[in-house]
Amino acid sequence: MTHYDDFRAFLDALDGAGRLVRISEPVDAEPDLAAAATAAARLGDREPALYFTSVNGFTDARVALNAHGSWANHAIALGMEPDTPVREQVAELTRRWDDFPVAPTHREGAPFLQNTLEGSDVDLFRVLPLFRVNEGDGGFFLDKAAVISRDPDHWDDTDRQNVGIYRLQVKGTDKLGLQPGTIHDVAQHLRHSEERGEDLPIAIAVGNDPAVTIAASTPMAYDQSEYEMAGALRGAPVPLAKGPLTGLDVPWGAEVLLEGAVLGRRREFEGPFGEFTGHYSGGRAMAVIRVDRISYRTDPVFEHLHLGRPWTEIDYLMGPSTCVPLFKQLREDFPEVVAVNAMYTHGLVAIVSVRPRQGGFARAVGLRAMTTRHGLGYCKIVIVVDEDVDPFDLPQVMWALSTKVNPDEDMVHLSNMSILPLDPSSSPVGISGKVVIDATAPVEPDRRGRHGHPVRDHPETQRWLRVLRARIKER
Repeated sequence: MTHYDDFRAFLDALDGAGRLVRISEPVDAEPDLAAAATAAARLGDREPALYFTSVNGFTDARVALNAHGSWANHAIALGMEPDTPVREQVAELTRRWDDFPVAPTHREGAPFLQNTLEGSDVDLFRVLPLFRVNEGDGGFFLDKAAVISRDPDHWDDTDRQNVGIYRLQVKGTDKLGLQPGTIHDVAQHLRHSEERGEDLPIAIAVGNDPAVTIAASTPMAYDQSEYEMAGALRGAPVPLAKGPLTGLDVPWGAEVLLEGAVLGRRREFEGPFGEFTGHYSGGRAMAVIRVDRISYRTDPVFEHLHLGRPWTEIDYLMGPSTCVPLFKQLREDFPEVVAVNAMYTHGLVAIVSVRPRQGGFARAVGLRAMTTRHGLGYCKIVIVVDEDVDPFDLPQVMWALSTKVNPDEDMVHLSNMSILPLDPSSSPVGISGKVVIDATAPVEPDRRGRHGHPVRDHPETQRWLRVLRARIKER
């Protein structure tokens, strides 16, 4: 299985597969970089990664956008063939999830140790070619960096070391704003450190092995290691190094490493920011990070995430890695669950296919989806379909909704449920109604409707599907 120890190796693989567009002509940081990423997102499955090497106003800037931003790129990130269908990518992710944990390995000679800024020399603007992704953003943000923290009450337990992707607003040469959502592990770490009257040591890695980035965007249990999951996803141990200031485990191949502390009991205004929901959020008091050291490779590549109105890169990045844990959590209680598609806005809408056990069973599965670890803050709308409906094939899902749902009887409404604060429809913030839509055919003892004789595919359809795909690939 192909894997990459740093971001540059991933870019080379994208380039070799014809999935990277290099742009050497001078461009403006704003609006060209974000506008180009937006345009790439409008190309659909053809959208490439973008690599800029001449940005007006910066010296030797190197900016990479949309690296994970298509199903082909996502497949390459995980060592699969670029034409692997999305359903097969999710199935392969599910299989690799079963290989968890794969322990990381520690290496000497991390490339980010080539250059260092400390103390009064720390200057984020000197190292990073910062720009706004959306025109209404309240400043510059780092939005694809791996944020590493550890539970201060269990400092020696690396399983309680979190690696997550959170938005970070640049607030000065050595200061960042951090939005630690209450459902995220870093918020628990910060709470524990503040209860101890301490700052929280933190490391921020920019430009990483693509499997680390995928694992960092995956909802996992508090005591599960994202590095061990990244090892399972890439089929090999993740190489790590020790942060020279904090001692935290950080990606060995990072382009840039920021180290410092989240300041205890200090909050400042943060935002707004164009979020993955396709709406702006922010304008609230959030945590503050003091950056004490910057370590970086010579000529670092600034990896940035394009997000906004879906679909954008973040949907490709988070989509499959949201489906798999939700599927695994549901299967623990209901082995009849066949597949889960939770790719829409990080699972605010989820589609679950099941083999109904009895009347009312689909509703029970839908309600359980809302009470999984991820579902508590997401899973606002859960659509449950029969096993013969592919939840990744929206025309099939629309058929099930059109013909199997009686709105008077097949919708379960729940009021005053928890939701992530970024959901723009929540009112008050963080509270929303939720709904389960039962789009399955009734089974005994439920005898409603007339669904006993559905039209089914011819038994030879799958064989011909393989034949035709092969013929098309040969052309």
